[in-house]
Amino acid sequence: MYSMLVLVDTVISIYLWVVIAQVVLSWLVSFKLVNTANRFIYLVGDFLYRATEPALKPIRRVMPNLGGIDVSSVVLIIGLIFARNLLFEYLA
Repeated sequence: MYSMLVLVDTVISIYLWVVIAQVVLSWLVSFKLVNTANRFIYLVGDFLYRATEPALKPIRRVMPNLGGIDVSSVVLIIGLIFARNLLFEYLA
């Protein structure tokens, strides 16, 4: 059972880093520090978008409009950390 717990923790940790990478890349693109015309940047951005959007879309529907600020990634990161801590609290 402990190995399954470690596996789930590893998957949550990897997904947490994917969300953080998506946020950083979206900032770099919006501040025009990287260009999506570069094929590699486009492929990485597309992968990160496809990996994180299914989790971010329901959060964005529930969150109120805060102007140009998108805090759905912060809510998802807090939720992932909470789920990981809850997993260890009740199963370990």
